[in-house]
Amino acid sequence: MRYQRCTRCVMDTTDQKITFDAQGVCNHCRQFEEVTRKRWYPNSEGARLWAASLEEIKTAGKGQEYDCIIGLSGGVDSSYLAIKAHEWGLRPLVMHVDAGWNSELAVANIEAIVKHCSYDLHTHVVDWEDMRDLHLAYLRAGVSNQDVAQDHAFFAGLYHFATRNKVRYVLSGGNLATESIFPTSWQGSAMDAINLKAIHKKYGERKLKNYQTISFFEYYFWYPLVKRMRVLRPLNYMHYNKMEALQELEETVGYKPYPRKHGESVFTKWFQNHYLPVKFNMDKRLPHLSSMIVSGQMMREDALHKLEEPLYAPADLEIDIDYLCKKLRISRQEFDGIMGVEVHDYSDFPNWDGLCESALNVKKIMKKISGFDFKAYS
Repeated sequence: MRYQRCTRCVMDTTDQKITFDAQGVCNHCRQFEEVTRKRWYPNSEGARLWAASLEEIKTAGKGQEYDCIIGLSGGVDSSYLAIKAHEWGLRPLVMHVDAGWNSELAVANIEAIVKHCSYDLHTHVVDWEDMRDLHLAYLRAGVSNQDVAQDHAFFAGLYHFATRNKVRYVLSGGNLATESIFPTSWQGSAMDAINLKAIHKKYGERKLKNYQTISFFEYYFWYPLVKRMRVLRPLNYMHYNKMEALQELEETVGYKPYPRKHGESVFTKWFQNHYLPVKFNMDKRLPHLSSMIVSGQMMREDALHKLEEPLYAPADLEIDIDYLCKKLRISRQEFDGIMGVEVHDYSDFPNWDGLCESALNVKKIMKKISGFDFKAYS
């Protein structure tokens, strides 16, 4: 494919499925305007819709210790959501999943938020030997999304805990203002336990003893239909500006910003800023900055200037690789070998894609019959 960059955002042909219209505008921008914008309410309509959801949460939580659960990673989105929930008078249980890669700054930010809001914090510490073996399996598989081991543990732990404790509402910091664009060609779903188990079966060295997964059936049917669990994204129902949110966090709780996106996790920082660009020619700044452009938070010219900045200072990269090797208990020679393994797509391994397609058709039929809105669950 001849190299081309979108004339509106900064997505380019490193996304192998990207298409452009006659004006050079990409399919991601068109999708945002034609579909996504209709599900985004940074206005008075959003305030009205969220007020109604707040009533539902508080009513469902009457008589219970907690009326919702918030997953707190220490990043800006989930941290801002946590202080907003406090302002709304909600009684959340804050849950943090420690996968072994938290930066010291992330721990300090989480503590500051919990203390300011007087929240109860439940920390689920993932078995490190399980996590280590999964990380090494994914690295040996040569797939693009190396964050699956952490992400799946986070959501599986959160959803299992919510349903086990009969809390129906899970609040997520995910939002369309900063995350509306992402190339489907770059990776599969982190929730795909079929794919996770297949990769681990082929490349892992030991059985997973305590690692929690969430099955296809649980994710698509058991939790939303039987347990009636709903995942809500409140930031989609308000004006959410990342820089303004960061400033408010700094002033309110003494939050300390990270040098770069996802700086709360040492592994994610390395994976996004070194592994993906070097091994797959994928720069995750492209969808992030493009999301900011289409939502009106950034000018395209400013985004292009951001892309000129280096992803890693050489000295910092060496420090992080050294830490990574020690944490995973591998030599630098083994690390270099892993960086050189053959590249694979997630779809080279068994996955749930076919099941998902069937489930979507079933959901459409069931929505017509029952009126249940599956879009409220993710």
